[in-house]
Amino acid sequence: MSRVEQPEYKIESVAGSIEIRSYGPMIAAEAVVEGERVAAIREGFRLIAAYIFGANEPNAKIAMTAPVQQQKQTIAMTAPVTQQGAGTAWVVRFIMPKSSTIETLPKPNDRRVSLKPLPSRRFVAITFSGFGSDDAIEDHTQELRRYASEHGRVTVGQPLLAFYDPPWTLPFLRRNEVMLELAN
Repeated sequence: MSRVEQPEYKIESVAGSIEIRSYGPMIAAEAVVEGERVAAIREGFRLIAAYIFGANEPNAKIAMTAPVQQQKQTIAMTAPVTQQGAGTAWVVRFIMPKSSTIETLPKPNDRRVSLKPLPSRRFVAITFSGFGSDDAIEDHTQELRRYASEHGRVTVGQPLLAFYDPPWTLPFLRRNEVMLELAN
């Protein structure tokens, strides 16, 4: 995946393996998928990959980018209350090439795929290799939360997970990240 476009960011500070990053505005193609994290990222990847490989109007291919991002979705309460499975929804997204605009991107054929402009944001982030297991993600999330608390930084929302490599990449060569958005 190192040969594909990745979102640009500025590093504001570094403390060991933790970085404070600022990202400019971007556009994401995303899908909301119900279920356990690993199954959700597979399904979300499949939906968005189909979109960039031509499941769109006018059947145009879009350049592959990295990483695949995943974030637990907080769903607003509505009435009536219904429950399905574990009730866990995940947003899975690809960031579109930086030359893209909402107006120039093809319309997804699948209603489960949407295009979403993302504003400029700042994150506290940590990069790690190996498998992006639930335990590794939780350990790194807690490390980021401790760092933020100790440095007077306020985080908002759910952790944003980023996976840069295809599944056949050897674990020690993989690049994974956990990021927490910083409040202004």
